[in-house]
Amino acid sequence: MKKADVKVGAIVGAKSEEELKKPFQGKVEKIYENSALLAITSYDPVDTTAISDLNNKIVVNFKNLKTARAAKNSKTASTNEVKIEKIAKKNDDKKEADKK
Repeated sequence: MKKADVKVGAIVGAKSEEELKKPFQGKVEKIYENSALLAITSYDPVDTTAISDLNNKIVVNFKNLKTARAAKNSKTASTNEVKIEKIAKKNDDKKEADKK
């Protein structure tokens, strides 16, 4: 992945050649010149001890990052849209409000 493609807050797939045995996913927290700081969000149970030792954070070179594919049944892939609708007052409620 190139530096221009990495954005703070994005979820990316990554691999670490030294610390972790399996690929993992993380949220980009900070971007450096050749690497990014990730908060590890998803990982293989084999790496549980190593993840704990790293305090769920790791710096990974851009060449070891890739865009993350959302799981089919993932709840994190949902959009955060909020719809706001105005509720019309009933005539009875309006008359009571006018009396006050």
